[in-house]
This record gives sequence, C-alpha cells and structure tokens, in this order.
Amino acid sequence: MPHITAADIESYEKIYRLNLINAITGYKPANLIGTASPDGQTNLAIFSSVVHLGSNPPLLGMVTRPTSVPRHTYSNIQDTGCYTINHVPAAYVAQAHYTSANFPAEESEFDACGFTPLYRDDFPAPYVQESQISIGLRLQEEIEIKANGTRLLVGAVEHIYLPNEVLQPDGSLHLAAAADICISGLDGYHSVTPLAAFAYARAGQGPQPKEK
Repeated sequence: MPHITAADIESYEKIYRLNLINAITGYKPANLIGTASPDGQTNLAIFSSVVHLGSNPPLLGMVTRPTSVPRHTYSNIQDTGCYTINHVPAAYVAQAHYTSANFPAEESEFDACGFTPLYRDDFPAPYVQESQISIGLRLQEEIEIKANGTRLLVGAVEHIYLPNEVLQPDGSLHLAAAADICISGLDGYHSVTPLAAFAYARAGQGPQPKEK
C-alpha cells in the first residue's frame, strides 16, 4: 500500500499534485454557479466545492480560488450579492465541463457552452434552465483561507426549485431522478446510483433501514 507523506506531496510535479489532492476527498457535487454583473453580463462556471453549512438558517458554503487573477464568478457575487447553484444533469456533462475554460468577461458561458439563462421571481442572478435542481442564494459572509488565499463564500438559501418526483415526503431528495452527476478530481464525472438509506442512528440499536 503506498504511503504518501507531506514531503512527498511537496516534491510532486504540479499537475500530479493537483490531480492527487483534488481526488483524495472522493466524490464531490457538480454544480454550475450562475451570476450576472451589475450591467447584466451573465457568467456560468462549474464548481465542485459547494458544501452544507447548516439548515437553520439554511446556509451553503462555496470555496473560490485565489483572486490573484480575475475571477468573474467571484467579482459578480461581490458586486451583486446574489448567485445561483444549479445541479448538473448527465445529458449536459460535456457542456458543464467546458464552462471551466478561460472565457473573456464579455463572453457568456451560457452562450458559449449551450446553456439557457433563466430569471425567476425577480432574483438578480440567472438560473440554468437545463438544470433539474436550482438554488438562489444571497452572500452572507466571506472568509479568507490565509494558508492559500482561497475564499469561503457563505450564502443564505432564498429559493429552491426542483421537480415533484425529486422531493421526498421527509424532505430528502431522490437525486437519481434528476439524473444528477458528481465529480472526482478535476475532470472525472460519474453518474449517481442509490445504494441504501438508513434511519436516524441511535446507540444500541445498530443500523436500521429507513422506512419508505
């Protein structure tokens, strides 16, 4: 079994190190982040760093890369305070990956990558019409990760849109019904297959199947 130390990681070639550390956490969510500048120029970018931070109030976190170079998603969120998180459907995986290309600010990834911006309920940031599950958020807090210059953006959930067949009676989601995908590493995409569901764990009872 390979044993990789911190010294080994530091000695690795850049791309090898990127691939290893991006993959080591396992599968990650695939989300398209929709934003618009104050003058209405839309932007769309794929992220794998969205994480749940709490349900009361409902907060989601998203890590952005260092701002040493222009980051259109980050700039738009700073300027407007609003953004959308859109799940990536399997049929659009190639187009979603293409949003990671370095497009100029004046060229919308919606247009270049084959997605449709959708505005709902007077929210200033565009949703992705092709997504089955979409969330509208308003920026609450920004935390700089001083070790590497990345930033954790904390957003409050203001809107959720999803199909009836995805929302379960207990509030959980049947993600396979939305044909959701997930990401491994920087560029690996995977389909989702339900494996098991368990009831709330209580000491002394052992794992109990979740009642349907």
